[in-house]
Amino acid sequence: MFDYADKPLTQRLGVLLLPGFLAGELGLLQDCVGEANRLAEATLYQLVLLSMEGEPVLSRQGRAQVVDEALRADANYPLLFVAASEHPKSLSVHDPVVAALVMLGRQQGVIGAWHAGAFWLAAAGLLNQCRATVHWSLLESFSNRHGNVIASSALFEVDKDRATCGGGMAIADMFLHLLARHHTTELAASVAEHLLLERIRGRDDRQRIPLSNRVGSNQPRLVQAVMLMEANLEEPLTTDEIAQHVCVSRRQLERLFKQHLDRVPSQYYLELRLNRARQMLRQTSGSIIQIGLSCGFSSGPHFSSAYRNHFAVTPREDRQRGSVRSDAA
Repeated sequence: MFDYADKPLTQRLGVLLLPGFLAGELGLLQDCVGEANRLAEATLYQLVLLSMEGEPVLSRQGRAQVVDEALRADANYPLLFVAASEHPKSLSVHDPVVAALVMLGRQQGVIGAWHAGAFWLAAAGLLNQCRATVHWSLLESFSNRHGNVIASSALFEVDKDRATCGGGMAIADMFLHLLARHHTTELAASVAEHLLLERIRGRDDRQRIPLSNRVGSNQPRLVQAVMLMEANLEEPLTTDEIAQHVCVSRRQLERLFKQHLDRVPSQYYLELRLNRARQMLRQTSGSIIQIGLSCGFSSGPHFSSAYRNHFAVTPREDRQRGSVRSDAA
């Protein structure tokens, strides 16, 4: 347990539920808050569920969620999050949610959102010149609609007093980052451990956007080729072998990769292997040589050279940096 010389002040953590929110995402935050309070042996956060009128809110699963109170523009919420999963067709300052957020944005405190919630924050002008993110399926629309926001594909972004994430498990990562900032990294790590999280992912971790969403569903050969690469990282296939498996010529395959991914197949394959190696370096305690071999590199020097050329650091240096980031999360 964690000793506090003085009992910490309880912070009200408001969650504005918008129709169609995902109950599982709310449940994850509730678990995080509950564990933080339990391990601290103090009520660090009082979770307050909000709706615009104080009425129950229907989740995407069709369940009505009772709330604690109506959102008030003059209320004190040291932390306030907008929970939404539905893509808004259009928003203006006349929208009641947006209007309330404009007022609340004048107060001090963290205002954030998850999944689709950042659309409302952006419409209220609360994300101007800030890094922010939404769920990967909404990212292109968000970026196109809000040119004054620095749209990011990160799992979460904390920029000054604005915090956004793509939803899902990234809610836990974002909350634990804020918990470490407001309290201690040890408490955040302990909460992660009790929730059986392998690690607290950082802001430099990216949402995995399915290839079919990036290149379109009308490129099945390209998608099949990438799936083959992902399934054969330890013993890489040649470009000719991949082309044969997906029933196109080598030249056709190279043209597909260049047109849609702006790189030749061998380069894309190498980046897949290096990204997998970086993930293993940061998430496992395996030896650098063994990680290199498991990602298709025949020798330690070959792995180290390719890694340094791509990431501008050696595998050993990157592992050490990752350890420092985790300690300071």
